[in-house]
Amino acid sequence: MRRLGRYRLLERLGTGAFATVWLARDDDLEVSVALKVLADNWSGDAGVRERFLAEARLLRRIDDPRVVRVHDIGTVPDGDQPYFVMDLADGGTLADVVEQAATRPDAGRAVALAGEVARAVQVLHDHGVVHRDVKPSNLLIARGADGRPRVVVADLGMAKSLAEASGLTLTAGTPAWMAPEQVRGGGFDARADVYAVAAVTYALLTGRPPFEHASVRDVALRTDPPAAVALSVGLPAEVDGLLASALDPDPARRPASAAAFARLLDRAAAGESVQERRPARPATPAAPPGRWPARLVALWALAAFLVALALTYGALATR
Repeated sequence: MRRLGRYRLLERLGTGAFATVWLARDDDLEVSVALKVLADNWSGDAGVRERFLAEARLLRRIDDPRVVRVHDIGTVPDGDQPYFVMDLADGGTLADVVEQAATRPDAGRAVALAGEVARAVQVLHDHGVVHRDVKPSNLLIARGADGRPRVVVADLGMAKSLAEASGLTLTAGTPAWMAPEQVRGGGFDARADVYAVAAVTYALLTGRPPFEHASVRDVALRTDPPAAVALSVGLPAEVDGLLASALDPDPARRPASAAAFARLLDRAAAGESVQERRPARPATPAAPPGRWPARLVALWALAAFLVALALTYGALATR
């Protein structure tokens, strides 16, 4: 069994293009953890190595229960590969829930988890970070103190500051979940993540992404709205309206933030309007029938006084 210092590597949890995540055991603290190791073939690339370490620092800086937390960082002794150690979310990922939804949809659970996703992504935005790759496999399920599931955002390897995102022209992300502006160039903002949150919500309801994008070209060319699904899973039609809005190719037509999406989703699931409400202006009381409004009477009195004054002055001037 392989060891990295005090950590015993027990099981491979997942492998991506740049790194592998292991289930590990911290023998000193006697707890299970997740340990992410940079792939050996990338350890000599200074740029990739720095992005890997930057992800660890970013996760550590955010320090919120809705974002996976980093506790340790080190280097593989015999391979010079950096690694970092994170909390283990033992409830799997939302990819497991999406797979179940394909045959056993649970609308109530889907709406609850989607709200959790939106609130977790909002934490990143509140810290000035856009994720760029929100998708089911990057969303972990942990248990809160009350025993209810809590969504935890992971894998910030593509994350950028909101200031950087506004000027990015290189494409990054996963086609099935990424917003069109991420591939069109010219930069983007937090509403790209709102699009991804809506795409994940759609998948939690149906077991599939809203669009079968095989390439970034498909993402850029898409103009049609997603197929309506709410009624088929027992939800009000308002949910379809919200998803169509949040998945609009035009960012300006989406909810302004992930937090706004969460609020609107709760309303839509209850069958309420998903239009943002604005404070109503107080109505001006109507004048009682048969009476002149007091303000109008005062204006007429003032006008009559001025006319009388002018006539008096004119009469005096002609004498």
